[in-house]
Parts: sequence; C-alpha cells; structure tokens
Amino acid sequence: MKGGVDVAEGQIRQSLSGFYDVMTDSGRLVRTRARGNFRNRKITPLVGDRVVIDAPNDHEGYILEVKPRRNSLVRPPVANVDQAIVATAVRQPAFSTNLLDRQLLALEIADIEPVIYLTKTDLLTAAEQTEFAGIAAAYRKIGYQVVYTAEPFSAAALKEVDDLLAGKVSVIMGQTGAGKSTLLNHVAPDLKLATGEISAALNRGKHTTRRVQLLAVAGGLIADTPGFSSYDTFSMDARSLGKYFREFRRASVDCRFRGCVHVNEPGCAVKALVESGDILQSRYDNYLQLYQTLKNQKPNYRKSEK
Repeated sequence: MKGGVDVAEGQIRQSLSGFYDVMTDSGRLVRTRARGNFRNRKITPLVGDRVVIDAPNDHEGYILEVKPRRNSLVRPPVANVDQAIVATAVRQPAFSTNLLDRQLLALEIADIEPVIYLTKTDLLTAAEQTEFAGIAAAYRKIGYQVVYTAEPFSAAALKEVDDLLAGKVSVIMGQTGAGKSTLLNHVAPDLKLATGEISAALNRGKHTTRRVQLLAVAGGLIADTPGFSSYDTFSMDARSLGKYFREFRRASVDCRFRGCVHVNEPGCAVKALVESGDILQSRYDNYLQLYQTLKNQKPNYRKSEK
C-alpha cells in the first residue's frame, strides 16, 4: 500500500473495540484497525498474531495480513501461545480433578504446554498438604510441570514461575476465584500500574469492551485472561480422545488392539496401569466421562453446511 513505504511486521499486543495495538519488530507501538475485507473473508485478528501492517503514523495503521498461526485459544482469544499456567485452587473453590483435566485437555488440543500452579495451599492441613504433594507428584509423572509449595506464593514458587515465563508467550488461566490475578500481582508487583497505563492509552471514552492484552513480565509476555469455570464442549471423534492424555498415549503402544479406546477392549495396557496404580484412577474416570460425552454427541456438521 502506498508503495510499501510504511509497511512493517509485528505482533498484536492488545485489542479493544476493534482497535489493535501492534508492536513492530523495530519497536514501534502502532494502533491499527483491520482491513475492511477481513470481515468478508472471516478473518479476526487475535492478540499474539504476527501481522503485516501499513503504518503511516503511530495512530492510524491498518492490518494488511495476518500470518499463519501456530495455535489459538477461544477463551482467552489469544494466538501463538507457548504455555498456559493453570492457576488451580486446592480450596475455595474446591479442588476438582475433572476441571483440571478438562483444562489440560483443551491445552493439549491447542498444542499449548500446560503448567499447573496450585494456589491457596496455605489453607490445607498438614495431612492435606501430604495428599496434595502426592497429587502434584502424580501430575509431574504424567509429564506436566507442577508448581506446588506449602506457602502458595513463596519466593521459590515465584522464582520457578519467573524462569518459566522468560522468552515465552504465556497465558494465566484459572477458575474464577482460583487466584490467577493474585499470582500475576506477585509475579509482577507493578502490573496494576502497567495495566493502567495501557488502559489509559487505549480507552476511548465510553467504551467498556473487555480488553485483551499481552503484558511484558519477567522477560516474557503474559495474556491477562478472564477466569473460566469449565470446558463444556469438545468437538472431536471420541476415538481420538486418548491421544490427548499423555500417559494413555504412551501406554497405548502396548494395547493388544490398534485403535483401542481403553474402555471395554481386552488386553488394554491403559486399564492395566490404572489397576496397578500407575495411572491415576481420577484421570481414567474423567477420561471415561469425556469419552461417553463425545460418543453421545450428535454431529452438527449438517447444520453448519446450510
């Protein structure tokens, strides 16, 4: 556009009310809008997208192209995410393996590396501390990074998070009340100030549309995201579910039948490991519940074809 003089590449750092703040590769922060034909082409830019923009100045740029995404989330609407830190309360709200496993499943499907951060651990009794240490160890054995300390925001725990954030695009997720905002404020004590500054720069009078943004924290970028309470729907063939449970995927190579779905088949290596205690019973129960839900789901492709 205009001979390409003002064309630049960058990353969307924030969206609000149809405006997108793009940090160019040369370090300019440019407020942009999407091209008019994006809507017709069903293209919705997301925070985290790599984009090509026309930027004659810092206030009136246009997004010309959205580069292919590595992955994306719906809640929050963020693209090209490296990892998600799942703030998981052990109390208030009550700990739920079902919710945690659904969150992990959603991230596995999106190809985003999960990190489990257990919060409100100071509310546990000594016996419960031991119980949750066992749960943390079990999820580590599956292959997940778990941050768990008796004090929920200890220096050791926060150092672990800082190391995880460096050089990555992260989202912090969690059920409402799980403590993700508290975690963010511990990781970045000046976060409120930074959020306020960005908000002031982008707020336009009466608009109160929810902002989505990437914030610079601990040498990386974090999307501050609204809490969620559950993942209710997954669109996939029930037979594919097992490949998103890491320990099932590893064990399935030893199942007697190829294509074993680990429900009623004889010679199932997954069920054998559940019986021996090497796979968590709660993980298997949650898998079965999800499997049945997916199996009973009526396909809705006909509806969408109309």
